[in-house]
Amino acid sequence: MNRTPPEAAEYLALAASPVFAAMALATAVAGRGPMGALCAPAAGGWPLDEMVMMYLLMSAFHVSPWLRRVGRPRP
Repeated sequence: MNRTPPEAAEYLALAASPVFAAMALATAVAGRGPMGALCAPAAGGWPLDEMVMMYLLMSAFHVSPWLRRVGRPRP
């Protein structure tokens, strides 16, 4: 059974989830910047702020191409 090579759209769909996960990690590591120093004591110093949570949710929403790829039967 010959399989056609994946198209660019398939590669872009596979790239979305890891890119969003990397952005969440980079945002969490980089911190909140100069304004974060003012707000961190009031927030309890929780490292998962709104942007990190948004990137994690976007990564979770875009994981379906990976699940379809893993679930494919092997030739």
